[in-house]
Amino acid sequence: MNNIDLEFSGEPIERAKTIPSDWYTSPEFFQNEIKKIFNSNWVFATHKNQLEQTCEIRVKIGSEPVIIILNENQEIKAFYDVCKHRGGPLCLRKGTKSVLQCQYHGWTYTSDGHLRGVPEFDRVELFDKKDFGLTSIETFEFMGLIFVNLNSKKSGNDIQVIANEVTNDIRPIDFSTYKFHKRVSYPINCNWKIYIDNYLEGYHIPHVHPELNKLLDYRTYKTKTSEWHSLQYSQFKAEDSFYGKPDDMAFYYFIFPNCMLNILPGRLQTNSVEPVDAEHCIVHFDYYYDKSVYDNERIKQDIDYSEFVQREDEDICQQVQIRLNSSSYTQGRFSVKCEQGVYHFQQLLKKSLR
Repeated sequence: MNNIDLEFSGEPIERAKTIPSDWYTSPEFFQNEIKKIFNSNWVFATHKNQLEQTCEIRVKIGSEPVIIILNENQEIKAFYDVCKHRGGPLCLRKGTKSVLQCQYHGWTYTSDGHLRGVPEFDRVELFDKKDFGLTSIETFEFMGLIFVNLNSKKSGNDIQVIANEVTNDIRPIDFSTYKFHKRVSYPINCNWKIYIDNYLEGYHIPHVHPELNKLLDYRTYKTKTSEWHSLQYSQFKAEDSFYGKPDDMAFYYFIFPNCMLNILPGRLQTNSVEPVDAEHCIVHFDYYYDKSVYDNERIKQDIDYSEFVQREDEDICQQVQIRLNSSSYTQGRFSVKCEQGVYHFQQLLKKSLR
């Protein structure tokens, strides 16, 4: 494995190399990322409308199981999804919105995480419920998007700054009222960073996505980077499509470390990349719509089209993973014109791991 310290030089993109291939293949490096990146940044979890429909959502943040609930007072609460008895999984007790129950042995907790009920514990000595409450997790919401942070005291990304910039960029769009439609999850045989690298540039669009290239005006494709997120945006081509008119814009946000917001008129698609191991990830697509703009037929068109493009991305990412294991490749270079987003992401990786 390459000496990590030697890779932290902050060369400008004109002279910089891409991160080493073993950053995409090493199990040891993968574990270091989980600890230093996913345990110390604001990470996207869900949208409030999805939570309103189910009252509870389970997500995996790095290696940690997390449960998020919307209690009877409409308060968002998040906890490690771990019962303090013997590590069982939690859920809302049937018929309630404010009582969490372990699915293993039935211990119950309030929506503030305090231990409430312990069946068959009347003969246990030196036991104080106050010592066995759930471990809470901090949450942040903007425009319905819910982020969680396992260690906000050491957080890298500033979610309030990100929220302000995104809100200002896309105004008057406001997807806080959009309705959750469905989730589609894609297990992919590639490192989580390969998928993000691919997302962060339009360089590959003419070669990998011929149909998408007919929709977007590649000549207007631009990238703007901020401290902890980046934006790619493009106009549609001259002819109208079911997505919009030529003067409409497509916004593609990446929020470090693993969240994408794909924003088109009347539609939000979130992508969250869940690392599995050094060479596998799961990409979750969640679809949200302004139902005054999207009817059922248009929703079907959108999901079918997204599925088609995703399969193209999935194939190329898996092909890249195979070749990053080749002894013939160690590091590459960046296109100054087309790969500002990839360079920015890889600089943030180095900053987080430093």
